[in-house]
Order: sequence, then structure tokens, then C-alpha cells
Amino acid sequence: MKSLDFIYQRKSVRKFKEINVPKEDIIKMLDAATHAPSPKNQQTWHFVVIQNKDLINEIGNIVTKNHIHLADIAKEEKQRKQMMSVLPYYTCFKNAPVVIVVYSKEYYMVEETILRDNNASEDVINELRFPNSAAQGIGAAIENFLLAATELGYGTCYMTGPTHSKSEIEELISFNKEGYNLMAMISLGVSEDDTPNSPPRKPLEEVVTFID
Repeated sequence: MKSLDFIYQRKSVRKFKEINVPKEDIIKMLDAATHAPSPKNQQTWHFVVIQNKDLINEIGNIVTKNHIHLADIAKEEKQRKQMMSVLPYYTCFKNAPVVIVVYSKEYYMVEETILRDNNASEDVINELRFPNSAAQGIGAAIENFLLAATELGYGTCYMTGPTHSKSEIEELISFNKEGYNLMAMISLGVSEDDTPNSPPRKPLEEVVTFID
């Protein structure tokens, strides 16, 4: 437990070998995900595991279509080129044998109910909701999943880009659980050899402040 290698070895992987991931390993990762910290322990997450290659490709086609449409309607050529340059990053999950689609329900805040009952302004409500506790809980669960995958020898990529096609993906998957919406996706598999390392991180002195 003293080594933090599983943190520093984690990186975003976008190319995978054609090797299936055993269900028992996926369950281990999902179990790790559900042990993440959860605001007020509401555990708003739900994970949909997709291993059907045809379905994964259909999702990829939806994302591609909508991404190109967004690029086409861009007012500036620079924006269009920027959108098209990142298309491979939005659809790289097509290379993975497993895609985890992460859903969340709305996070309930009793504070908001109290404030609304007392006619608080929307500015006050928005300030309360700004930290987006539901998204923070989902992010923590996904990070647990990614780290567990790394420890088990798998590669992953945490993706929110494809959510520009959220509604169509939800309709295609036909996962129905009242109040839950698609938040993110994770591609999972055995990494191809020599995948790129993580990009450099900002130095700690740039992102950390100590207050004594």
C-alpha cells in the first residue's frame, strides 16, 4: 500500500488489442468505482457495460455524425478545424472491446429546498449548485475505476466529449432508469504496445497554495 505507482502509471489509452476483458475483472473495477467518496453518500451513479462491438460502432457513428455537424455550422474556420482535429479523440472508444457508459441521477440538496421555500434568488441557488456535487461524485467513481483498471493491467480512457450526442446515445442504448442521465464514458481494454505517455502536469507550485 506504500507504493503510488498505480496512480502514476495510469494514462489515457486510445488503442487496444483485440483481447476480451473477463467479466470478473470488469466487476472488480466496478466494485472499486462504487467505493469512491460520494457527497452525502447519495451514490448517484449507474454503470452500463457494453461489450457488443456492433453497438459500440453505432455509438461511434452517432458521435461522428454530430461532431461533423457541429464543425460544419461553426462560424469561424478556426473553430471548424479545431473541432475536426479532435474528432479521433471523441471516437477512439470504437477501438475498445468494452465501453462503460456512466449515468447519474440528480443530486438532492436539502439546502436548496430550504432556500427555495424562503424565496431565495436564483443567484443564491446557482451559487449553491455551482460545485455540482453529482458530477464530483461521478468523477471520483470513475477515477477509482481507472486506477483499479491500471492495477489489473488494463488501459482506459475517461471521456466526456461524446456527450454532445447524449440524447441519441441514450436512445440507442435504451437504458431506462427514472431520473438518470448519461454523464461520461470509459473505454476499457488491453493496451496496444507503446501507447503514448500522459502529457506533462503543471508544476505543484503553480496549482497548490498552502495557508499556514
